[in-house]
Amino acid sequence: MMLNIPNIKKNKPLAPFTTYKIGGSADLFVEVHTIEELINAAQEAHHNYVPYFLLGCGANILVTDKGFRGLVIRNLANKIAFLDNHRVFAESGAIINDIVNLCCDRGLSGFEHFAGIPSTVGGAMWQNLHFLSPDRQRTMFIEKIALASRIFTEKGQIQTVGVDYFEFDYDSSILQVQKDIVLDVTFQLELKLKEEIQAVVESNLAWRSAKQPPLEEYPSCGSVFKKIKMHDGEIGAGRLIDQAGLKGKRVGGAEVSWKHANFIVNTGNAKAADVLQLIELVREEVQEKLGYTLEPEITVVGER
Repeated sequence: MMLNIPNIKKNKPLAPFTTYKIGGSADLFVEVHTIEELINAAQEAHHNYVPYFLLGCGANILVTDKGFRGLVIRNLANKIAFLDNHRVFAESGAIINDIVNLCCDRGLSGFEHFAGIPSTVGGAMWQNLHFLSPDRQRTMFIEKIALASRIFTEKGQIQTVGVDYFEFDYDSSILQVQKDIVLDVTFQLELKLKEEIQAVVESNLAWRSAKQPPLEEYPSCGSVFKKIKMHDGEIGAGRLIDQAGLKGKRVGGAEVSWKHANFIVNTGNAKAADVLQLIELVREEVQEKLGYTLEPEITVVGER
């Protein structure tokens, strides 16, 4: 079925739009550049009973080899505006790193913690984007600077909601349970010296470079497994995978990174099936050797 959406494409390969560079095609595909286009595309799909998926930067997802049976909406609605009282408004397709740079230039603090993370504003709200604090002792979450948001509800209404609506937790939000669409978000920031903000940005970029495999050389989706919560803290999945001796483990073109064990990288010709098989192998080995159950944090998109 062809939907009444301008510039819609058929059988569009999705791999180039993901950080993994893996996956089949979408039956239907459209890029939207405004909030009105975003709402129209979602409404058209809903009214015609066509499944749809919102695509941002394509991180934290794995598109299956068979691709997606329905409509993929690539969100490029990226308006950013600076308001009074140190607030910033951003549409859901705005890129986090663009906001980081703009805020740094204006001496506005809050976004610098997320420097280098491939995400849109919508994706950040979907997963409660987070990174370690500058002292590496705490976790900084996007929920701490989010003030209010306009959403397009699964019932087809535009609503303005506060941060509590999203029921944020580690790597999760209400958006993973119900099909609301984030249209835009207003964030509350604070004034700080540009030099201090830039120092955090550079420190975080250096930390990521030292600890994580570079996307341009080793495509990945980011961290594959969630941290395990303990009664006295938490333990990183990468540490457990390393202890199980799984660094360098391969299935086809997918490999557990030698640099960070919680990254499964595409060595050049990986299929989604390779990644999924390696995920299960890692889970089984860690369970058998160490007694911990790893839970994936990535979203698998498409037909299995």
